[in-house]
Amino acid sequence: MTALRRLQLQEFRDGVPAPLETDVIAETAVSLNVNGVPWFAFLCSPLDLEALAVGFLFNEGIVTTPGEIVSVSVCGRKENVDVCLDRAVPPPSSWQRTSGCGGGVTTTGAAGEEGPGPAVAGSPSAPFTPAEIGRLAEELLARQDLYGASGGVHMSALSDGGRFVASAEDIGRHNTLDKVAGRCLLDRVTGPRRAIVTTGRVSSEMIQKARRIGVPLVVSRTSPTARSVDLAERWGMTLVGYARKDRFVAYSHAGRIVPNGRG
Repeated sequence: MTALRRLQLQEFRDGVPAPLETDVIAETAVSLNVNGVPWFAFLCSPLDLEALAVGFLFNEGIVTTPGEIVSVSVCGRKENVDVCLDRAVPPPSSWQRTSGCGGGVTTTGAAGEEGPGPAVAGSPSAPFTPAEIGRLAEELLARQDLYGASGGVHMSALSDGGRFVASAEDIGRHNTLDKVAGRCLLDRVTGPRRAIVTTGRVSSEMIQKARRIGVPLVVSRTSPTARSVDLAERWGMTLVGYARKDRFVAYSHAGRIVPNGRG
């Protein structure tokens, strides 16, 4: 199963049809099993499923370190991903649907907004310049391979301030942040985590995942929700929307952004 599917279509220009061969993005249901017990099914792009499963468990606070993961395996048809942990973990008794595309779920809900997370508040030693934020937005746009081929895909990436250390594309914006977190865990990515940059709308669940990953800055090429702005303000996170090369909107903790040449 691949991320793209080639279709024979008809394109209409000025009311006149013509043959068109093009790719559309794949969407598939992938079951998550933990210690052999079925939990639920992701609706996702069939890419980097190991990272998706591990990152979801990390962002939900179920795992914290790579050592807790005994094995991760994906079936040949990419319909199931099995994660074996070093301890018994009962499945959550209930799931809360998220606001995201791709049919996201979470175990945390509103309670997760008050729960434990990396200390990102303050961070006066981690300023950002407008030029750096613009560069992040442009670099993300340039790396959207699947979007360039078919459209209809989100991308998120984690920056250490100099380069992207993890990135992911998926039909679901929530899935991209789970994949980024999972890639960091599986690849044992260490060092500074300065920014998450994403193509998707930043909802409350998205800002929770970014907080769990441990970044002080979240940059989106589109908008945040009012609830995510409130949470970013509470948690000391700088939230930027509508980011382009030479302009953006700072929705919270704009004091972390300093003039060019002083970052």
